[in-house]
Amino acid sequence: MDDLCCKDIISDLPEALICHILSFIPTKEAALTSLLSKKWRYLFAFAPNLDFDDSLWMQRPIVDMNEIYRKFMDFVDRVLGLQGNSTLVRFSLKCENDIYSECVFSWISNVIERGVSDLELGGTLGSNRSMPSSVFLSKSLVKLRIDTENGSVIDLEDVFLPKLKTLHLRSVWFGEGDDTCLLKLISGCHVLEELTMIDLWWDGFWNRSVSSKTLKRLTVGCSDWERSPASVSFDTPNLVYFEYDDLVADKFEIVNFDSLVEASIGLRMRYHQRAYASYGDLVVNATNLFVGISNVQILKLFSSTLEVLTFCCEPIPLFKNLLHLTVETDKDVGWESLPALLKNCPNLETLVFKGLHHKHTIKCEDADGCLCKSSKDIRSCLSSSPVKVLKILKFGEVSSYFDDEEKQLELVKYFLETMPNLEQMILCYNTRISEGVKSQLERLVPRVLSSSKCSVQLICDNFIAPTNPFFG
Repeated sequence: MDDLCCKDIISDLPEALICHILSFIPTKEAALTSLLSKKWRYLFAFAPNLDFDDSLWMQRPIVDMNEIYRKFMDFVDRVLGLQGNSTLVRFSLKCENDIYSECVFSWISNVIERGVSDLELGGTLGSNRSMPSSVFLSKSLVKLRIDTENGSVIDLEDVFLPKLKTLHLRSVWFGEGDDTCLLKLISGCHVLEELTMIDLWWDGFWNRSVSSKTLKRLTVGCSDWERSPASVSFDTPNLVYFEYDDLVADKFEIVNFDSLVEASIGLRMRYHQRAYASYGDLVVNATNLFVGISNVQILKLFSSTLEVLTFCCEPIPLFKNLLHLTVETDKDVGWESLPALLKNCPNLETLVFKGLHHKHTIKCEDADGCLCKSSKDIRSCLSSSPVKVLKILKFGEVSSYFDDEEKQLELVKYFLETMPNLEQMILCYNTRISEGVKSQLERLVPRVLSSSKCSVQLICDNFIAPTNPFFG
């Protein structure tokens, strides 16, 4: 038994299997196994996955930063040199410090030539020099991720990525002055299925245009609050998932989402547009976009999108397939668009509110039953609601002096009294339920539900309230 415990079982494994195991840990850590024995001396270098992160080297007790850079670069050079021309599956390189560009791009070219299929590049990547053209002329790449911090430059002359299925770009600066390079990039990916574009930049003013018959998942995000696009087009007939967070465009020319199942929309207006919208006028027309996504079954709308629906969409389209709707609320955003939206969801089964916050605006007076008003008009959009499950996240959370638990309780009462098909209401607290709120709910629920099939569940601090006759 003692002999069995002392036996080195791992070393008896085939070298190929040991290399495979080592590929699941950072290459720097895997290199430490070379101290175990002569057999292990170079095994780490032949792992099919290589992961280099210079931030791990910053933990060394070395004062001279140039010495740290040199040791890191020597280590990468040595590992790649040991591998020779062997095929590589995955290569991850994150350089957060001033590594020489010549070294970084020679490493990238090395693994591209060896047929790497999964390439991940992050950090500063050695100043603002352009990426090696070989990155976009690879016959082997299946996944490509460029996630930088300083806007790495991409100059595209030719693009040929026949096997690429996943492309992730963040904080990338295209060398050309318009969006033609983006069109060129996408058209050169013949089997692309998943595309993520976060904070892309051009030297000049640019429009967003994505056209692909193979794309299934698309994420577009832009944190720039100043440069809104003049025109946006999405020609993606086989797209299933769409996530869109951007300033609202002046116009949406082509919107082709024939196969869309799930969407998350975070459109927002610019500051001057919000000021102009306060007068009740239509700012820009984003109706075409919402008509394009009206086939969805699952939809999430951020609070800023409620404003866009109010001031940039007319009329709100029919969402005939929508089954699950999540609405994020905010104390600075009105609910004027919600009644028309809910009326145009004839098959909606689940409605989720992230908070019950709102702002009273000028258009509340014109809205047909704005939910933020304690009036009988609310029944016009709730009395025919097909919703069976209503879930309220962050219930009871107070976001301003004018936003209190009493107003939220009043809304809950409206929901319970008015929605005829409601079977379950779930109230989720981030904090413990106050005794005052709980007692009011306990008095409210049995009165409203005495002849109803709806059950109410309270969840607070990940704790489900004890079961009682009134709280399911």
